[in-house]
Amino acid sequence: MDLFGDLRRMNKRQLYYQVLNFAMIVSSALMIWKGLIVITGSESPIVVVLSGSMEPAFHRGDLLFLTNFHDDPIRAGEIVVFKVEGRDIPIVHRVIKIHEKENGNIKFLTKGDNNEVDDRGLYKEGQNWLEKKDVVGRARG
Repeated sequence: MDLFGDLRRMNKRQLYYQVLNFAMIVSSALMIWKGLIVITGSESPIVVVLSGSMEPAFHRGDLLFLTNFHDDPIRAGEIVVFKVEGRDIPIVHRVIKIHEKENGNIKFLTKGDNNEVDDRGLYKEGQNWLEKKDVVGRARG
């Protein structure tokens, strides 16, 4: 209730100034986010670890900085963030196997460091490998 009292006591010029300041802060944050998307090549340059499947490397609540440069090959041992068809939340896991075809197509298998089995149970039905199109980004920091 005190907030509304403060707003009523402001003259119009002060109120416009406060609204303009708020709009500048929001637009600056959006510009920084969009700039990070362009620089990193990732649709989501910063993600939060939501589960304990990558412990002890990453704990629940850790922030990861991602890049996704398409000309950089994926290697076994790298930590990738990927989206699976039918799931809204991206998954952070380590690449454990690479399958490269003669035509250059790369498929890979992932697993959480704290999990007993690989991620084939998490992929969409009938999918045994991930492809580059499934990758949101690779953990860089």
